[in-house]
Amino acid sequence: MTLRVVKAASNPGPARTAGVRRGWLVWSPPALLTLVVTLTGIGHAQPWRDELATWSAATRPVGDLVRLAGTIDAATGPYYLLLHGWIALAGTSPAALRLPSALAMAGAAALTARLGDRLAGPRAGLLAGLLLAVLPGTSRYGQEARPYALAALLAAAATLLLVEALRRPTWRRWTGYAIVATALGLTHLIAVTLLAAHGLVALLTAWRGPAVAGLGDPGSAADRPAGPAPPGSVGRASPTGDPATAPATGPRRTGERPVDDRRTTPSAGPPWRWLAAMLPVVLLVAPLALVARGQRSRQLDWVRLARPADLATLPGGAAQSAVVGGVLVGLAALGAARLGRRALLPGAAVLLPVLLLFAAGTAAPLWVTRYLFFTVPFACLLAGTALAGVRLAPALAVLTLAGVLGLPDQVALRRTHEWPRTAPVDYRGTARVIAEYERPGDAIVYSPRDSWLFLDLGMAYHLGSRRPRDVLVVRDQRQRADLWAGECARPAECLAGVDRVWLVVAGRRSDPLTAVPGAKGEALRDGFTVREVWPRPGLTVALLTR
Repeated sequence: MTLRVVKAASNPGPARTAGVRRGWLVWSPPALLTLVVTLTGIGHAQPWRDELATWSAATRPVGDLVRLAGTIDAATGPYYLLLHGWIALAGTSPAALRLPSALAMAGAAALTARLGDRLAGPRAGLLAGLLLAVLPGTSRYGQEARPYALAALLAAAATLLLVEALRRPTWRRWTGYAIVATALGLTHLIAVTLLAAHGLVALLTAWRGPAVAGLGDPGSAADRPAGPAPPGSVGRASPTGDPATAPATGPRRTGERPVDDRRTTPSAGPPWRWLAAMLPVVLLVAPLALVARGQRSRQLDWVRLARPADLATLPGGAAQSAVVGGVLVGLAALGAARLGRRALLPGAAVLLPVLLLFAAGTAAPLWVTRYLFFTVPFACLLAGTALAGVRLAPALAVLTLAGVLGLPDQVALRRTHEWPRTAPVDYRGTARVIAEYERPGDAIVYSPRDSWLFLDLGMAYHLGSRRPRDVLVVRDQRQRADLWAGECARPAECLAGVDRVWLVVAGRRSDPLTAVPGAKGEALRDGFTVREVWPRPGLTVALLTR
């Protein structure tokens, strides 16, 4: 008997092959489902204001992009640089701009499933990844040319690498973790708060060992999920092969001592390894954070200070559905109770970023719900553990219910990315009116010019070189290294010699000329009359003639 055991241990090939096959079955269904969901209707909703800013920045030469980061939006500069290279290959259609986010979200679902497998077993990982796939928020940020999907991918990847480095510490694992953690900070500065959760787990692991920090083998007696086992799992392996629901050990002979997982799990070593991994994060991310801090008054002038009531709206905002967000929170709470000590890492990965950003948001305007989307995969991991406590059929029924509850929001976000979705801004429809009736020599004027609606960028995106001459511009966005162009100080002089003007104003206006303030409005009212008005959702376009 002893010889057979030794022989099996010395030839781990079949066991390793089975483990690889099981791992593939855990992460591939969530990845494929997420890809299908995010690619469905990916190009239908027209780019909204934030995506127009992405397009404007990412299509500039690299030198101009660097200059822009010195003026505004430095925090998103690395993402713009990444998308700059992608646009050179794929173009600037809505689907092309958003495809990297869809791929990143599929990767986030796959890594969430793998992380769940490491912490709670394959069934929990699979269900966590599938739950992430059906959330409306996954579609929302997987269909947006912004860095939130990429941040979710890097957050899951960094956490998975941390677990591997703490369980089996080598310089290669810690180097990989350091690289991904740095990329996470460069992609999304707020996501650096996740590293506080990583530090907590790393220090506890160094002090008391991986099992005490919740990083032991999910099949061990010391780290098996707390709470009652699912029906039919007592005395035999789980029908899904999930070690989290299987017996920890086989029958023991009289006098045999139970295995102590804390003795058999390797120690992560001293905490300086995690602190050393933070060195590139500090060296590369801190300068970016300092530049972004100086731009905060311009970048976040629309954000108010955080209030306690904002915490209650966070689940619905992150999931992009109040009902589905409530379901996610309820399941996550049940999963945390079931996981016991192994809830430390995913629980801290959710709570610490939320609490840190909220605390900072009470002193400075930083609280924006979508900034915390990178915590959603960890909430799904906890929820997947709760679903793993029942049989597979009821668990899949709950996932299906979550998907059905989110269908109205799934449909709505594919119509428009604006918020609230009942107030869309139809840049495309406005551009079609201009393209249909434009004549050579026409000019175009925008009001307001310096708003976050980016009226000029919307027309530039949809009309391209066919748009009328922007007659009031003296320095465009590239020349100013900004997201807004500079207009002439004496509009009446700049309008001299122009017979037809297309006026694009924000909102629905029966008399658009009255909505233009200042000297620009006076020049238009003195020299032109409204010939025709076309109201569009969120915008009004009017043709003015002398």
